[in-house]
Amino acid sequence: MDMNALKIFMAVARLGSFAAAARKENIDPSSVSRIIAGLENELAVRLFQRTTRNLTLTEAGALYLARVQAIPEELELAREQALAVHTEPRGPLRITASVAYGQSCLLAQIPAFRTAFPDIKLELLLTDEKLDLVDNRIDLAIRLAPEIKTDVICTKLHATRYRVVASPEYLARSQPVKTPEDLARQDMILFDLPEYRTEWHFRTADNKSRTIPVKGNLVISNALAIRDSVLADQGLALLPNWLIDQTIAEGRCQDLFPTYRVTATTFDTGAWLLYPSRNFLPLKVRAAVDFLRPRLSRFAPLA
Repeated sequence: MDMNALKIFMAVARLGSFAAAARKENIDPSSVSRIIAGLENELAVRLFQRTTRNLTLTEAGALYLARVQAIPEELELAREQALAVHTEPRGPLRITASVAYGQSCLLAQIPAFRTAFPDIKLELLLTDEKLDLVDNRIDLAIRLAPEIKTDVICTKLHATRYRVVASPEYLARSQPVKTPEDLARQDMILFDLPEYRTEWHFRTADNKSRTIPVKGNLVISNALAIRDSVLADQGLALLPNWLIDQTIAEGRCQDLFPTYRVTATTFDTGAWLLYPSRNFLPLKVRAAVDFLRPRLSRFAPLA
């Protein structure tokens, strides 16, 4: 069995074109075409239906893909399991997280991780796009969300609390902010997601809730940039504790509603660690999970 041919076949099936598969595997498109043709000759079936505009799996190709797509992973797991008896964690490890969480929380753990596991080749994909774990060969993903229901293994790292914050300089020149209703008279810096741009939800310690409409002339798609805009005295913003609590402690901005729970989505949100469901967890992944979980759990809110 030619494992390289299987790998190319699965890349073409997943990406839908020879050219895209060639870019993904960093080879010439003619090589992809030649490999697929050779595989079809070996199997004596056509795997792809080709037109000038589309490339789709034939019925035989779909059946073949369903059978073989687990083979490379199973071989890698077998190798990992055999090596785990006598070796240290090693090999490539791909971790993804949002840009803000990656820069604010994850990167601080990397020096110690690399010292502890020098044979692991670490790849960090910091992006706000929710990458597919299987398609992108991701070993670990850190996701910020309410409870996650998925077919991958999921463990909660910590809860998240959101703060309504502003700089002292902005507050000195703005109208007073005493109640959530006072937000209607303020310049809001809004996160570029629909639920964050329209209304925020407030809950008191005795579980009384109210919803406050919000609006603003500054909308930003990155939480780090929102924090920087708050510190530049541009207005009020809603930011997570793991991003803003240190800044509050330094006196560079203020939590305007410390006795309230505030959110734009649900009050029960957090950071979660996800990894593909497998019968045997590779040693490098287990090492990363055991290393990161206690360190990232420190970002749980104190209040």
